Amino acid sequence: MRKQGTLIRWDDAKGFGFIESPQSSAQLFVHIRDWRGKAPPAINSRVSFEEIHVGSKGPRAMDVRPENERAAAPLQSPRATSRTAAPAARRPQRSQSSRNTSAPRQETSAWPAFALMIVWLGLLVAGVSLGRLTWMFLPAALVLNLVTFFVYWQDKFAATKGAWRTAENTLHLFGLLGGWPGAWFAHQILRHKSSKQAFRNVYWMTAILNVIALGGWVLLPWLPLAR
Repeated sequence: MRKQGTLIRWDDAKGFGFIESPQSSAQLFVHIRDWRGKAPPAINSRVSFEEIHVGSKGPRAMDVRPENERAAAPLQSPRATSRTAAPAARRPQRSQSSRNTSAPRQETSAWPAFALMIVWLGLLVAGVSLGRLTWMFLPAALVLNLVTFFVYWQDKFAATKGAWRTAENTLHLFGLLGGWPGAWFAHQILRHKSSKQAFRNVYWMTAILNVIALGGWVLLPWLPLAR
């Protein structure tokens, strides 16, 4: 059953807020992914939503729609509805085909990350073999990536609770130091920071810079000098 309420808090930078409703016992968390309005969320706007509960977390609002857009939908005339009925019937077929064509792109999008990880691992092993790195770098790299994944998980949990968040610069610092593979798995598994394009651009810069720096340290002394 859909409920009505008011959006009382919203953070554009973090992409979440809270809804207050007389039909719910507590404030409801809402994420930008669940916003269905044509315009960006605005504080004190009336909305309708579906309420869910996930584990021990507080209530969460899904399929959030502004009341003014919801009310404007039935104003179409019967004649206009009949004219749009036939194109609407064809839409599921088009959307299905678009999903089919987009699926391969989603599958192949992981290959650049996997390729870079293989290069990164190869450089670590080569560095240990050539004596440029001590063997301790291998377990240290594993621990760093596990810590990076945990930091992302903690930030994701804080976002759902409206608690203190980890600064994006801190997340990027973990990636630059060599934790970018763990950050990539956090993006995919936790779905955290995976849709913010500006963050993703900086993330890839930190990953590439880390691999370049590692490659320079390991390989430069073994490359022949130009004469």
